[in-house]
Amino acid sequence: MLKCFTVLLLVGLSLAACDRVDPNSPLGQRKAIFKQMLKTSEDMGGMLRGRLPFDGARFAEGAVKLDGLSREPWQHFPQVKDEGDSSARPEVWERQARFQDLARQLEGVTGELVSVTRDQPLEAASLKAPMDKVEAACKACHTEFRNH
Repeated sequence: MLKCFTVLLLVGLSLAACDRVDPNSPLGQRKAIFKQMLKTSEDMGGMLRGRLPFDGARFAEGAVKLDGLSREPWQHFPQVKDEGDSSARPEVWERQARFQDLARQLEGVTGELVSVTRDQPLEAASLKAPMDKVEAACKACHTEFRNH
C-alpha cells in the first residue's frame, strides 16, 4: 500500500511539474510582473477604498513601484505568439501597434500617479482620480487583449 501511494504521489508531482510555466520564459517573466502589478495596485486601491488603513508613505512607495512595473512586461511579449497557457489573446500579436499604445497609456498614468504623490502630505481623496485612471488603463488593455 505504501509503495502504491508513493508511486501515485510521484506521478502526481511529475504531472504537476509539467504544467508549470518556466519562470525564465517570456510568458513566465510577464506573468510574474503582472502578479506584482496586481498585488501592488490592490493594496493601493484597498487604502483608497477603506479596506486597508491609508498610509501616505506606503501609497507613494506603491505608486513608484507600480510605475516601474508598468514599464517591464512589454519586453516579454515576443514578436510571435509564444507557447504556453497565456491569458493574452492572439490580438496582442495581430494588433501590436494598438497593444503598444495601450502600454504607453498605462505608463503615462502611472507616471502621473507618482507625480501626484510628491505633494505631501497625501490625502486619500486627492488620490482617487489618478488611481482610477491607472485602473481604467489596466481595464482597457484587458478588455481588448486578455482572455478573462
